[in-house]
Amino acid sequence: MGIATLIAAGRLDDRLIDRALGLLRELDPAACFLHWIDEGDAADLRFLGRGKDARWALDGLEGVDIVVQSEEPRWKRLLVADMDSTIIGQECIDELADYAGLKEKVARITERAMQGELDFRGSLRERVRLLTGLDEGELKRCLDERVQVTAGAETLVQTMRAGGASCLLVSGGFLSFAEPVARTVGFDRVRANRLVFAGGKLCGEVGDPIVDAISKREALIETRQQLGLGHQDVLAVGDGANDKLMIEEAGLGIAFRAKRALIDVADGELRNHGLDALLWVQGVSRRDWFRR
Repeated sequence: MGIATLIAAGRLDDRLIDRALGLLRELDPAACFLHWIDEGDAADLRFLGRGKDARWALDGLEGVDIVVQSEEPRWKRLLVADMDSTIIGQECIDELADYAGLKEKVARITERAMQGELDFRGSLRERVRLLTGLDEGELKRCLDERVQVTAGAETLVQTMRAGGASCLLVSGGFLSFAEPVARTVGFDRVRANRLVFAGGKLCGEVGDPIVDAISKREALIETRQQLGLGHQDVLAVGDGANDKLMIEEAGLGIAFRAKRALIDVADGELRNHGLDALLWVQGVSRRDWFRR
């Protein structure tokens, strides 16, 4: 059995559910409404058939986020999340480049890398070289002035941690940003790239090993094995092409306001809601969400 979770906070009504069932019944005539997770916000439908087919059948529902998965297990015991443009709303290297007067140039390279048009390792080294000589203090300034946590990220992470899950922040960005973001949001593990400094200034180099798409997948597998978990116990979320391998490796892979290269391989996409919607995806009612 498969579950299709429909999310349309504040506007999920019988009309939308009936339309979704009509689309699903073209694949499985016995598709049915299963239950509300939160009435008016999120609901589960049940169907037989391939998850990918069901997802694309439902893709035309305007303003509704769709995630398709196996019926069990709903609750995931490991969350692996990208940082830039996922857990936070910015690409840190682009914002940092602004302090060197190079944001437009660096952002163009970043966008091509996230679309999968450029080799990630080479493009990262190229961008970091452009920042040679930038004062170390500018990183703290950038963190304080520019970096904002994505809506729902803390609720997602803290609720999962409270439920016994482990949460890994894995980034092709930099530890200088990832470590404080991880502390703020509540991640218990972090993996990211290390910038090299000399005399309090950037040297234009990235320490080895570089965290890229392969490294992200390896970090997921390593953490999963350390925790004694199975493939189906892992939820991964990201936005760019360098998240593709970890999304494919996870039991449930989510594209968040993502590039086409990632949307095509994910089990579902969030483009209309914050990251806390991933709690609905796991069958958790709003009354059980973490509140600071």
